[in-house]
Amino acid sequence: MAFVDSILTSRQISQGNACHSSESEPASRAVLMMIYSPSKYISSKARFILSEVLALKGKDYVGYLLDSLKAASSGNKFGIPSNFRLVISLTSLACYSALPKYQKHVIQHGGINILSSFISWWFDNPVHLNRSSVAPHVQSHFSGRTCCWPSSEDWEGEDMLLLFGLVALAELINAEDRCGIFQNQMELRAAFIRDLQEICINNSYSGPRWYAAYILRHLGLYGFPSKFGREFRELLTDNEHSDVELIIKNQEPVRVHGVILLVRCPSLLPPEELLKEKTFDSSYKQDSDSCNRLITKVRLSAHVDCQSLTKLLEYIYSGSFEAGEDLVKKLKILAKHCNLQSLVQLLCGSNLKWGTPFPSFDFTSALEPAGRNFSDIILEAETSGPSNQDCSSCSISVLHLHVHKVILWPSCEYLRALFQSGMQESHSLTIKVPVCWDSLVKLVSWFYSGELPRPISGCLWDNLSKEEKLRELEPYVELCSLAQFWLLEDLHEKCFRLIVSILDSCQYLSIKIIQMAANLNQWKLVEVAAEYLSPMYHHLRNSSEFDALDEHLIEIIRAASVQFSQRNGHLVTLT
Repeated sequence: MAFVDSILTSRQISQGNACHSSESEPASRAVLMMIYSPSKYISSKARFILSEVLALKGKDYVGYLLDSLKAASSGNKFGIPSNFRLVISLTSLACYSALPKYQKHVIQHGGINILSSFISWWFDNPVHLNRSSVAPHVQSHFSGRTCCWPSSEDWEGEDMLLLFGLVALAELINAEDRCGIFQNQMELRAAFIRDLQEICINNSYSGPRWYAAYILRHLGLYGFPSKFGREFRELLTDNEHSDVELIIKNQEPVRVHGVILLVRCPSLLPPEELLKEKTFDSSYKQDSDSCNRLITKVRLSAHVDCQSLTKLLEYIYSGSFEAGEDLVKKLKILAKHCNLQSLVQLLCGSNLKWGTPFPSFDFTSALEPAGRNFSDIILEAETSGPSNQDCSSCSISVLHLHVHKVILWPSCEYLRALFQSGMQESHSLTIKVPVCWDSLVKLVSWFYSGELPRPISGCLWDNLSKEEKLRELEPYVELCSLAQFWLLEDLHEKCFRLIVSILDSCQYLSIKIIQMAANLNQWKLVEVAAEYLSPMYHHLRNSSEFDALDEHLIEIIRAASVQFSQRNGHLVTLT
């Protein structure tokens, strides 16, 4: 009954009424959690009881709930309901959509079109909202994340509206014939698919990404789209760095890359290949061609057909694929044998367990000892230092990482051109990277995961000395320079924004960063650091740190100080 009361209450109160919201929101959420419980007993009981409770006037509320969403996505600013009302409407619709008795009723009232329009509207006008903003009772001194304690990923995060909209839509589409979705509306269908793929790729929270993937499943697209997957798809047709040959009965062999199978689908590699250990000695130092592995031949079962294998490899390399229902049946069997649990769950349409992490497209594990077996290139840091303590694969005396051309290939245009150039460097086993060891580790992490490791934060950062903070920042300044030279625009932008965000709260670091940036020709960063130093110019100009700067940099800071004074209406004479 409290669930029904929450719908009625949302019609009568505003978002700011904490008293009513603290009663209504928990009731609707509790019902939602029980209906979508991984326990079949709890889920079936909750659905049965809710159906009974809604028996009298349940259908009467559907129109109101859908009207709330239509008002939000209409573009009329005066008709947009409060965030609290939207949360209750979407939570309630997610519950309604899970009840077979009411699914058809919601669909007949345009539920699929209204929800898809709302999601498209949210995508263009994102409303970031976490639970505490509509349910003040969940706030406490202990509800925030402890700064130094890693917390588990927040499944819905600040995208409650998007998540609940996707949950409701996924249930309705599951109940509807997929052929009837977006019938004769190909442009609208294509645009909606792009929105869902964008959620899978760029959303920060697992919940919306999972349900977007579930909806794509009903539109004939399977898997977990990712930015990395888009880049790696082209490797399927690349035989230059392939080192494994999959043999299918009465078919042409398929050439693939061992390191990609190792990370994404190790079941396709024979066990002896995983245990084999590769070593590098001084004779390999100059020529990577001598390091190339022999082609490993893997004979597949006669039950594996070429079409199913092609789609499976498309998933392994890109994270997603398009397929019809007949092919999906074959892929379920193949995916089970390959132990691809997340793909099996998606192909079967199994109930999603709340809190399940979204599958990542990450090759970082290839840097571990097992991955060195497939390595064909070594990256050495420019700075001298002791050899790697844990490297049992070689006796190289400088800090280095064993990496894979096939992983670097799609991620870096500069290295791709180098490998194809035919010059002496393209055949060398080692590449010297003009950065320090810490920078090299972060660079390789970017290549293998698409993520830039961040410096320490919270009270750990606050307790660092000035020199220690500068040492934390130095690799990012180096990477800014290297990214510019190696044409890594995304990496350059990430490093630049990270440095600026830290300088914004630690402006006193700017005087060291400005010289560091100038030495590496990072003049955009020099300008930003000068802006942060401009209010402090009069205090700094007689300091020893200021005197150590190049004359050109001092002039840049002085000019920034003049502009700062003019903007603030108190121009002073600077000498």
